[in-house]
Amino acid sequence: MQISASGLTAYVRDIFSHAGCSEAEAERIGRYLVAANLTGHDSHGVIRVPRYVSWLQEGEVEADKTPEVVTDGPAFALVDAHYGFGQTAGPFATELGIRKARENGVAIVALRHAGHLGRIGEWAEQAAAAGLVSVHFVNVAGSLLVAPFGSVDRRFSTAPFAAGFPVQGAEPVILDFATSAVAEGKVLVASQGGKALPEGVLIEPDGRLSSDPATLYGPLDGPERDNLKGAGAIRAFGEHKGSGLALLCELLAGVLTGSGTAGPGPRRFCNGMLSLYMTPEAFGSQDAMVQETRAYLDFFKGARPVPGGEVLLPGEPERRTRARRLADGVPLPDPVWETLLAAGRPFGLDGEAYRT
Repeated sequence: MQISASGLTAYVRDIFSHAGCSEAEAERIGRYLVAANLTGHDSHGVIRVPRYVSWLQEGEVEADKTPEVVTDGPAFALVDAHYGFGQTAGPFATELGIRKARENGVAIVALRHAGHLGRIGEWAEQAAAAGLVSVHFVNVAGSLLVAPFGSVDRRFSTAPFAAGFPVQGAEPVILDFATSAVAEGKVLVASQGGKALPEGVLIEPDGRLSSDPATLYGPLDGPERDNLKGAGAIRAFGEHKGSGLALLCELLAGVLTGSGTAGPGPRRFCNGMLSLYMTPEAFGSQDAMVQETRAYLDFFKGARPVPGGEVLLPGEPERRTRARRLADGVPLPDPVWETLLAAGRPFGLDGEAYRT
């Protein structure tokens, strides 16, 4: 099925407004989750709504928490989200980094104890829209999902990484990926009738490679998914390279920020994020930088494609998907839509009414 972005945003907003969030926070949750769907990152979009509602009801994430600046320096800040929604903490921390970088040329913002931050590329896009270069290292405390290279045991979260580079007069370059072979949300999407997983992105306890979501979730009976019930793991991408980057994400976003790492032992679920913000002007001539950026990107794009292929800059696929889905509506597999309908019913909401 398909639904307009505006209708889907309104439905998600109303779910969280009824679940106990303020109108402002509920609107942010709806807007950012649907924005992920619009870019084609369905793994970080509205498929997360039932989990968010459960976390809110269980106290795992808390409504309308004001992020606290624990340490505040000219070019550094440590922000504690106090387990509030990532859709509140993420823009707060990013705006703080933008402001400090504009004042000092560069800034580092460490964010800890945030609820699920969603698509990390969102924060790189926010910085790029303000004309800043940014780099973001993220981990997920209490989320053991990924096996290091050479192992079958879970030791990492999906540990996302993102970076953004503004291009004057053109769209920014936005790089955004999980350091796992696939994001956990993509396994979730596949388990509910969405796009199938690539071959070999999961690994069984005996070392056999798998693309079956049951490797991560156990038997796929009913709509509920619990990654603790699966015996296998997601693999790190790029063998030792992705595994090494994931380790750095755990150390920088988990240890350095004080947010906590994926393990060992039980941990309260939260995101940590270490972000660097840089104003291009602080590094030299703006004219020379613009000229070199455009020359190199033209050189990059001018590479001969493989037969049937195309050379794309990071961020281009997302912009194309956004334009198409804004025009045609957001596609949702029927099982995902059913979970969204179920999420709204306890609050007296009929999701079908938002499709008109």
